[in-house]
Amino acid sequence: MKASFLDLRKRSKDIVRALEQNQSVTLFYRGKKKGVIVPASQSGGEPVSVRRHPAFGVWKDRFDMKDVRGALSKLRKARHAL
Repeated sequence: MKASFLDLRKRSKDIVRALEQNQSVTLFYRGKKKGVIVPASQSGGEPVSVRRHPAFGVWKDRFDMKDVRGALSKLRKARHAL
């Protein structure tokens, strides 16, 4: 099945139905192929644990992110000052 990003919003039920029928869904954005959604049965294995995902711990070495609440307060400070 071919689908645009607009179809993801407007025809999501049809896309899910195609996946249930073991069809791959090719995504297009402005006429260019951007990706493929494959059914879970064809995805090729077990899901990756969150702790083993490459993005986990990306900011572990950032000294300014050691205190998460403080970092968020600093980011939101300007917004709350209005």
